[in-house]
Amino acid sequence: MRRRHLSSAAFPALLLAALTLLAGCAGAQARPASPGPGDGGDRAARPTGPKPYAEVIRGTTPDSGVFTVHQSDEKLLFEIPDSLLGREMLVITRIARVPGEIAGFVVSGHKVHEQVWTWEREGKRVLLRKQSYQQVAADTTPIATSVVNNNFPPVVAAFGVEAEAPGGGVVVDVTKFYAEDTPAISPLSAAQRRDWQVRRLDPARSFIVFARSFPENVDVRNTVTYEAGSPPGRNNTGTISLEMHHTMVVLPAVPMRPRLADARVGYFSVSRVNFGLPEQKAAEETFIRRWRLEPKDPAAYHRGELVEPVKPIAYYLDPATPTEWRPCVRQGVLDWNTAFETAGFRNAVLALDAPSPAEDPDWDQGDVRYSVVRWAASLVRNAMGPSVSDPRSGEIIESDIVWYHNHMRSYRNRLMLETGASNPGARDLPIEREQMCEAMRQVIAHEVGHALGLPHNMIASSSYPVERLRDPAFAASMGVSASVMDYARQNYIAQPGDGLSGDDFIRQIGPYDHHSINWGYRVIPDAPTPEAEKTVLNRWIVEKAHDPMYRFGGGPYDPRAQTEDLGDDPVAASTYGVANLRRVTPNLISWTTDPGRDYGDLEELYGELLGQWSRYMGHVVTMVGGIYEDAKTAEQPGGQYDGVSRTDQKRALDFLAAHVFDAPTWLNDTAILERVGGNAFDRLAGLQARVLGGLLDARRLARLAELEVTDPADAYPLAEYLGDLRRAVWGTSLPATAIDPYRRALQRTYVEELKSLMTEEPGSNPFQGQAPNIGRSDIRPLARAQLRSIQADARTAAGRTGEAVARAHLLDIVDRIAAILEPNG
Repeated sequence: MRRRHLSSAAFPALLLAALTLLAGCAGAQARPASPGPGDGGDRAARPTGPKPYAEVIRGTTPDSGVFTVHQSDEKLLFEIPDSLLGREMLVITRIARVPGEIAGFVVSGHKVHEQVWTWEREGKRVLLRKQSYQQVAADTTPIATSVVNNNFPPVVAAFGVEAEAPGGGVVVDVTKFYAEDTPAISPLSAAQRRDWQVRRLDPARSFIVFARSFPENVDVRNTVTYEAGSPPGRNNTGTISLEMHHTMVVLPAVPMRPRLADARVGYFSVSRVNFGLPEQKAAEETFIRRWRLEPKDPAAYHRGELVEPVKPIAYYLDPATPTEWRPCVRQGVLDWNTAFETAGFRNAVLALDAPSPAEDPDWDQGDVRYSVVRWAASLVRNAMGPSVSDPRSGEIIESDIVWYHNHMRSYRNRLMLETGASNPGARDLPIEREQMCEAMRQVIAHEVGHALGLPHNMIASSSYPVERLRDPAFAASMGVSASVMDYARQNYIAQPGDGLSGDDFIRQIGPYDHHSINWGYRVIPDAPTPEAEKTVLNRWIVEKAHDPMYRFGGGPYDPRAQTEDLGDDPVAASTYGVANLRRVTPNLISWTTDPGRDYGDLEELYGELLGQWSRYMGHVVTMVGGIYEDAKTAEQPGGQYDGVSRTDQKRALDFLAAHVFDAPTWLNDTAILERVGGNAFDRLAGLQARVLGGLLDARRLARLAELEVTDPADAYPLAEYLGDLRRAVWGTSLPATAIDPYRRALQRTYVEELKSLMTEEPGSNPFQGQAPNIGRSDIRPLARAQLRSIQADARTAAGRTGEAVARAHLLDIVDRIAAILEPNG
């Protein structure tokens, strides 16, 4: 297969990460302050010819492995055998030690680069090239030559041949490459250099820590120190120092046979354009990312017996993991073995203790041979499950799960807020250890799922009927979602008296997880090629397509595919969720305080309770203008897109009118507010405004208008919707008596939102895509009609009310609308 070697930037450092996942985004690297080894600036370093081997390595200590590395205090040499010149090597660059001042998701082990290199000899030089596999063609096709000629790989660095190796091969000096500011392995992006005013790398404080060679990889650890005018955090030293770990692992000479991806089963993937495919276009092919699992006994495996793999997927527990939580972490890893049994493998996943220095002095978490569940001493409240894979086939080579210590705080709080009404084990701080252990176990299982190749499956929880989640037998056996890869954490639907207890409230690996692991990992013996597997893989999907528990996906506007939701009916689920919050609220003081304890936990939990209420409301908002999306192939009946029914949308609006527009003043618990303070009115009015703003979002209105055209029989006409929403906010007629302050604020928000529709153009963005063209739609005419009608009603009502504040409010509405409709009047 001919490869394209594309010079695109790859995987920059994300030292201020926000959300997301799990992989870096392309970005330019800043150039070094002085010429580095890869930029050709040092003309005096041009090779003059090899020297005697003994002379070159004199004073160094060798370490044999995939390469032989020779290191002294002054230099680092690579002895590269002929057999590895031209071989692809996957290179992973991580931050091994990170300053405490850096915010965000960056902790020890954070990956900043993932790329493929080849070392290639050209006369007296060895060129280090960065390879890419974005465009390919089989060697047997005529177009293969064109693919090679149009995709020339960049030269990352050039090295003189210092000596010929006795057994065949070359010796090169890589000291400057690792000790200086080399863009290809730099930890800092151009944006970070700019923001932190990085001036230069200081060579006096930058050095190689060690180099080690192992049977499959070569590891180099180096410290880099930058002079910075505005370093992150409260660092007043003018310095940023990082310790970096670089691993080069030799990729298989023959790539693992890939498996073609399918949008109906979720897997992370690698994609490439294959010009050699027999299609009348430049066709893309996509492979799932998965570990190489091969049965030890193929004959027994093909007979349907459970068989151990040749090489299991092994995770080591970070020695830094607190003793009391080690069993929880271990079990979260091992839980996946039941899913792999569905795929025919026994003991496919192992959870191992890291060896002590006495047992293995060379064991290192940065070594690519070891996948580790890392425990990060960090204030971040999150966990991650990234992995690195062979871009030629999707084979996962290594992964490191990261559990941030402070993530326990997230589950401590969520267990209390979501389950405390029915769960005695979640009614005090700290939460009962058994509850926290189970929650942590399932988070680890979720992150291991990512490292096995599985993305989030937000639609999975919608396969469970809301009422079944109140059944203790169902909850105990099925958890809260059909997939642990959903963002469905605790059972907030169960009510007091339903009989759930303990682990019944917490998620677990579900039916979809078994299905996806079987689909991605089961060996198909009768299929000699990835293309030949497609018939079987498609059959497995179609056989289960009728059952929503095996569904994957959902689009961005699909109310079934939301984060943090449960059940098949957002209105019913949120009704139960709100009922539980109303029970939790008056108990928060007693659950979060003890003699001698301040109100810090109470303030935090109360703030998150308000966020939880807002989340429940958001689940219902998504039903309005919602579009169900189900990926299908041509033989499956029905279409892929279907709007939420008019009846369900109107039901959602009725719910929001009752729970949002009628101010939920129960959230302003007087006893809590006396202890935590804050502007209760602004806070609650802001929550109401956020919901109303979502209901008047231009994209939502555009979808309603679109559904009128594509599905007129069951659409919620835009004019009817705006009329219903107006009545929900303003009533059928404006009153001649007092209007409560929350309603007044909501009505002002309504006018301001219509003003935005009249005067602003929504922008396109990567998350929501292309913005609708409001000026070409019916949105502005209908918004204008609403404003005129409200203005007339407000003027009439102001003339007949004797209540001073109500009159002032109504006249203000009249003037606000006049300024919108007649801005120059």
